[in-house]
Amino acid sequence: MRSARRLRSVRSRRWIGRWALGITVALLAPLAVSLSDSGARVEAAPNPRGFDFVVDSPEMGPIRSRIFRAKDGNTNRVVYALDGMRAPETHSGWEFDTNVADALTDWNINVVMPIGGMSSFYADWNAPSSFFGAPPTGSSSGSGALNVASEGPGKSYRYAWETFINQHLRWALRDRLGFNPYRNGVFGLSMGGSGALTLAAYHPDQFSFAGSYSGYLNISAPGMREAIRLAMIDAGGYNVDSMAPPWGPQWLRMDPFVFAPLLRDHNTRLWISAGSGLPAPADGFNGNTVNGMALEALALANTRSFQLRMMSLGANNVTYSFPQAGIHAWTYWEAEVHRMIPDLSANIG
Repeated sequence: MRSARRLRSVRSRRWIGRWALGITVALLAPLAVSLSDSGARVEAAPNPRGFDFVVDSPEMGPIRSRIFRAKDGNTNRVVYALDGMRAPETHSGWEFDTNVADALTDWNINVVMPIGGMSSFYADWNAPSSFFGAPPTGSSSGSGALNVASEGPGKSYRYAWETFINQHLRWALRDRLGFNPYRNGVFGLSMGGSGALTLAAYHPDQFSFAGSYSGYLNISAPGMREAIRLAMIDAGGYNVDSMAPPWGPQWLRMDPFVFAPLLRDHNTRLWISAGSGLPAPADGFNGNTVNGMALEALALANTRSFQLRMMSLGANNVTYSFPQAGIHAWTYWEAEVHRMIPDLSANIG
């Protein structure tokens, strides 16, 4: 009898795992023909209040960031804004698709927007992205699965974003602009939200505040690695296996659900947000809206899971924001920054 119950239990757990994987893949499948996870980008001119700041990375070469100076001229209050999965080499979505640079500088906060890092999760990768060990050939045509064999960022060299932000960019900002290298803030959307929490967890002297909007904060949950695999293939043709081997120490180190105790123990001030996945009337109803709904539903499930994890740890250093309407789109992330700014302002510098 016990053996029969044990067998039924094992079969039940396997069925639940397959069900979760199926749901996740179903949510991500439509993205192969559309926008992955950063919302539709708007053609716009650079913000005249910003300027380029180039820093060399030993692994990645020259990396450009956009800098926006605090309105009162201080150099003590600094925040980094991280982009989403489709982060291009030309600009940050935070500059071109939102007004957050103006809002933050008006609050006397200096803003740093690193440029590039498509599909990187702002992590130090295990190896340059490749499939079956084949070297990259030909030029990239932008994002999309047709670029799995193309040359380009993170393929012709190894991504080393965590080291760049924590070491090379951080100290260059101090030495060349006088920016305070301690008690900074960092926030991001989607993969940038996951990256923001990772940076804060392992570099608490640099980051006293971290914000995640629509982040994937439980990447070791059933089906999540394969969901990320699909999204990264679509966003530039990247291989998740080159980032970190499956469920090894390097992968688990990137999982906010796993390293949550560090954020509690450091008392890092956190702002954690995800939308309901339901559109507002202004969103209309089209392919982008449907994809945004699916992505946000997945982000919400991950974010709620992270919330339960932090609650189980007795963490009281988090503000959660779950708007009733919200899909994976820039208008919602922009609004979330405006809600977050007072808390950010009170916990940096």
